[in-house]
Amino acid sequence: MPARIRDYHPGDEKDAYYVCLRTGDHGKDGAEIYRDDPEALGRIYVGPYLKYSPELSLILEDDEGVCGYALSALDSREFFDKYDREWRPKLCEQYPAPTGDSSTWTPLEKTYYLYHNPSLYCPEPYAEYPSHLHIDFLPRVRGQGWGRRMIEELKTRLRKMNSPGVHLGMSERNDPAYGFYCALGFKELIRHDGAIYFGMKLN
Repeated sequence: MPARIRDYHPGDEKDAYYVCLRTGDHGKDGAEIYRDDPEALGRIYVGPYLKYSPELSLILEDDEGVCGYALSALDSREFFDKYDREWRPKLCEQYPAPTGDSSTWTPLEKTYYLYHNPSLYCPEPYAEYPSHLHIDFLPRVRGQGWGRRMIEELKTRLRKMNSPGVHLGMSERNDPAYGFYCALGFKELIRHDGAIYFGMKLN
């Protein structure tokens, strides 16, 4: 069966976290890097969206299972505030922050550091791009147009919710993603702390 886009359903968490893991090394497979805690990245980049923004959480599924997702938040500052107040404290209780020389930290330790010191950056002008989104896909469904379709669906939903614009961030080291977002019509807004932020107006 071909892949299909559907809404998030409770119970998708494990599979969506897996997609996050397998794309967790700047778009490449992060399974080896995060072998000691495969859900470490998903707790930041997937779980909060499924809980706090389920109406803007799309799942891509084929006959092998979940193979991608597109996640969004209508009001980024409101979303990050809820993440900071409700979601993050539980992570900090369970996963201690790393200590010592940060130059020696593993990727997993750096992720735990983010639990305690989150990067909740929103590019300006915020009033023009208050929503944000991010997507990840397993290699088997890349290059087939699913990213464009899922982003278009999220844009449609955000417009209906009266969002004037959406932004996204990507790693400076993820060269294929840069070209992809430019081709979709996103424009670069700013580079900040190792990330490139793009924006697109919706009205």
